Amino acid sequence: MKRRFALIIEDSEDIADFLTIALKMTGFETEIVADGERALARLAQIVPDVVILDLHLPRVMGGEVLSAIRADPRLAHTQVMIVTADARMAQDLEDQADLVLIKPVGLEQIRVLAARLTATDD
Repeated sequence: MKRRFALIIEDSEDIADFLTIALKMTGFETEIVADGERALARLAQIVPDVVILDLHLPRVMGGEVLSAIRADPRLAHTQVMIVTADARMAQDLEDQADLVLIKPVGLEQIRVLAARLTATDD
């Protein structure tokens, strides 16, 4: 079975590390990108199974990253989980995301939801 890959787009190192632990517990390989500009550059090169996306990022905001993901046919099957403290912005973008979680989130919550997002891909 192919190992699933998650791109974590999060500027807080502690939160990114926490998300990495949760995803690795579910069998994901992970990569962390700490700003929106580098996220866009990386997404031009790869096709992750899941993107964990913060909305308040340096250089390019998460909403723009989400729009770019949804506009790219290569990323049509990429699942996007918004994880943010900004409930208002998350509400504005929820129709474009597969899941929206408001921080703080728990380790088990991330692990279970990431597994569910990709469960139908087998």
